[in-house]
This record gives sequence, C-alpha cells and structure tokens, in this order.
Amino acid sequence: MKEIKNFRMRQQRIEALENDDAEFVIRAEKLSKYVITADGRLDILTAVDLSIKPEETLAIVGASGSGKSTLLGLLAGLDLPSSGRIWLAGSCLTDLDEDGRARLRSEYVGFVFQSFQLLPNLTALENVMLPLELAGAGDEARSRSLAMLERVGLSHRSKHYPRQLSGGEQQRVALARAFVTEPKILFADEPTGNLDSNTGRTIIELLFELNREKGTTLVLVTHDESLASRCERLVRLDSGRIVADSSRP
Repeated sequence: MKEIKNFRMRQQRIEALENDDAEFVIRAEKLSKYVITADGRLDILTAVDLSIKPEETLAIVGASGSGKSTLLGLLAGLDLPSSGRIWLAGSCLTDLDEDGRARLRSEYVGFVFQSFQLLPNLTALENVMLPLELAGAGDEARSRSLAMLERVGLSHRSKHYPRQLSGGEQQRVALARAFVTEPKILFADEPTGNLDSNTGRTIIELLFELNREKGTTLVLVTHDESLASRCERLVRLDSGRIVADSSRP
C-alpha cells in the first residue's frame, strides 16, 4: 500500500509539472526564519515571497549574512521555515516530514556546493553513481555515470579519489553527480567560491552548458555579481528581505 501511495503521489506531481497551468516549479509565501540566541530573537529571513518558473535561471545575491544560503536551504527543503509555506515540484514542503522532503529532493533536485561535498572514500565514478544507486537505478547507474564523467571531461579520472583531484576536477565531478539524475531543479551555493578565477570561469561555463542541455531550473546563490549577471533573473537580499527582483532584458 505504501508503494502504491508513493507512486500515486509521484504521478500527481509529474502531472502538475506538465500541466500548462503549473506556472511555478518553486513558490514561497511569507517565508520567515529566526533563531533564539542568548541576546534574544535573531531574524534571518522576513516575509519572503518568491516564485520561480520551470527552466528559469535565478541568482540570489546579497552581502554576507543577508540570508542567501538560508533561503536556498529552505527552498530545497533542507530546513524548515519558522513561518510561511514552500511548494516545490507541486508538493508543499512545509506539509512533509523529513522522509517526505528527502524523497522529493531525490526525485527532483540536484545540488552543487562550494565545498564540493564529495565522499572521500569513494572514487569519482562512485561519487557520481551514488544518487542513482540511492534512487534504485540498478544496472544503469554505472553507464549513466560514466557518460556524465565523459561529458565533464573526466572519464580518464573515474577511478581516482577526491584527494587525487584538483579543486576544479572535484567540482566537475560534483556537477556530474548533480546532473546525472536529470533533476528538474538545481541548487548551486557559491559553486566557484573555493576555486581560482580561471578555474571558476571554466566551471561556470560548464554549469550553464549542462543547464541548457538538460532544461533545468537553476537557483544560484553567489556574491559574484558577474556570475549573477549570467542568470535571467536576479533577486537581491538585504537583512533577510528581498529588496530587488529584476529580470535581464
């Protein structure tokens, strides 16, 4: 019965995304996040309203401490808001428990982080295969992962461990891992933050190429204004509030 229920829920979400009336793949209403400290309540985000269309590329920018990464984590279902609601891929994240949010992420979401977050005891190939194996891809996991490593130019490094790879190579493995499941939404948090400028430019070119090829919705957090300008839309945060929301001409 549980398997039937999960299958029906997935089909409903797919139908919602494919429906012409399903205008937004992510939507947040009156989103707030605060923590209680020894000095009292600290507001991180306040009354954020945000809607993102399928295949849109959006950059979230702002000074350090403005709430960028917190907002990304909430939109991805990695954390829960103090108040407000979030819909992702047709499901209300704030109505789901942690297992439900994890299932939704595995079906629809990919991640790229500043610190790469590769598992050190797995080879490049095994790191890319991991989300497919967790999703039950079976025999396809290896061939699909090898194809993605070849796409990012690292098929010759498939048996190497993260410690044997440069920072740029590690981030390319992370990109391959993020895109191998063909997610509908990719969240990227400062993807070039740990890279030198030349390597960072190469990674960004690859990120946007893969995003166009796969038709993915991209939500990018960055302090780099030149990187943000590559996106179709820019949202600026200041002290936990959206102070600007503009689209590129």
